[in-house]
Amino acid sequence: MGRGAAPHLTRSTPRAPGRRAGVLATCATTLVTAAALLTAPASAAPASAAPAGGAPADAAPPQTAAACGEGSYHAEATLSGSTWTARRGSSVVYTGTDMRAAMQAAVGSLTAGRTSKERVVVRGSGSIGAGSRVSLPSYTVLDVCGTINVTGSGSGDQAPVYARGVRDIEVQHLNVTGAPLYGIFMRNVTNVVLGQIDMRLSAGLGVRIDNRGDTSQWTRNVRIDSVYVSGASSHAVETYGVDGITIGTVTARNVGESGLLLNQTVNATVTKVDADGAGTGTGYAAFRMANRNGRIGSGYPTNVRVGEVVARGGGRGVFCVSESGGATIDRITLSNTGNNAILIENCYNVNLAAQSGSVTGGGEIRLAARSEFPNNADITVQNLTVTNSAIRESPCGDNTTFRNNTLVNSSQSIC
Repeated sequence: MGRGAAPHLTRSTPRAPGRRAGVLATCATTLVTAAALLTAPASAAPASAAPAGGAPADAAPPQTAAACGEGSYHAEATLSGSTWTARRGSSVVYTGTDMRAAMQAAVGSLTAGRTSKERVVVRGSGSIGAGSRVSLPSYTVLDVCGTINVTGSGSGDQAPVYARGVRDIEVQHLNVTGAPLYGIFMRNVTNVVLGQIDMRLSAGLGVRIDNRGDTSQWTRNVRIDSVYVSGASSHAVETYGVDGITIGTVTARNVGESGLLLNQTVNATVTKVDADGAGTGTGYAAFRMANRNGRIGSGYPTNVRVGEVVARGGGRGVFCVSESGGATIDRITLSNTGNNAILIENCYNVNLAAQSGSVTGGGEIRLAARSEFPNNADITVQNLTVTNSAIRESPCGDNTTFRNNTLVNSSQSIC
């Protein structure tokens, strides 16, 4: 089946050759709710008993809009002058000048072997070395009311907030400055909630959640409410090997690589990616999918749903590569990207601008392929107003659809 001319072009749209498999369905795809995709992460469960003295035991659930430190808790680390004190109830478990030691002592004072969440509140700001970490065990809620400034150097997977091989953890508030290797690093975890995360960095990667310690097991059931990352030398947020993730907003400002990078991640819902200067001078993108992202079994059913991608400057706007797909992006606003505004390379079942979109200036919209992977298939590019740019498809994909695109001072070369 050939493709008819788009109705609002300033130049005619070539018809598809007869070998094409046809045009995809015309209905717009709307963003589905997280409940339709995955089991909601466990909220902060009330503890079975109150901590020894002080506040009652119920930890505030992550979906509330409580200010940092509000509500009940089980342990706290508090700065007074230059001295940190960690307490559980009336018991002091640390006194000294080391913020990391105080935080870890507070976490360590929680009930051993617990099966419901207990909460630690940190009150104060301080420094943690890049070669160290605060490790969260299972059933831990951390609320940091202050700023962690990461100093010095380190190597490996160090992060001021770290979790590996654990379940049911939350980070309700976290502010990080300096140059961490990772601001948050979590590996082979289950039931994770990140609330309000703010990282104003001079280097490093913001949030990394993966399964690379044991790739036979997915990291599962992750929720990220809001992440702001500026100044990172790598990505703002990156996942790898995650099944079931709901992301509210990722805001990236002048990060070295991607705003949001999903690798081998399935059943994902993202409300918004807002990137300014993400990946300048590179091939990275405001929103990137790679390494068979969206692949379930041997196919690509739609399971990655993104409400909106906004990119200003930087590298690319949207980039799908290396046998990824199964994705719908409802709204796209891209302007003056230094590389391709959109690059779709060896991807399958990708629906761009299902509701609306614009590409202004910057690099072209490009559908391409490498010889080592199967060619693009079932790609839809629609509802875009393209100004001072171009649309180009080379080589020809299988069942590609260009529909309802308006070209303003822009060229189009498609099959």
